[in-house]
Amino acid sequence: MSSKATTHDNIMIEIFFGRMKVEMFYGREKTFKDLNDLEKAIKYYINWDNTDRVCKKLKGLSPINFRKQASNSVSMT
Repeated sequence: MSSKATTHDNIMIEIFFGRMKVEMFYGREKTFKDLNDLEKAIKYYINWDNTDRVCKKLKGLSPINFRKQASNSVSMT
């Protein structure tokens, strides 16, 4: 195990949070009235990222649709 607080331990989540901050937070900090408003925006972003965002690495599918397709192909064999 590596040292405390190194990005190599959680590289995928670090990439996700970095992308989320760039796409939905930076430059819009003052639009959130309170923490509840920010929490709603984060939940919306996470849901959008999982269900609607398409990814080239996932053959042009969203993560949810890619997992569904993968599980269907495994169960059919």
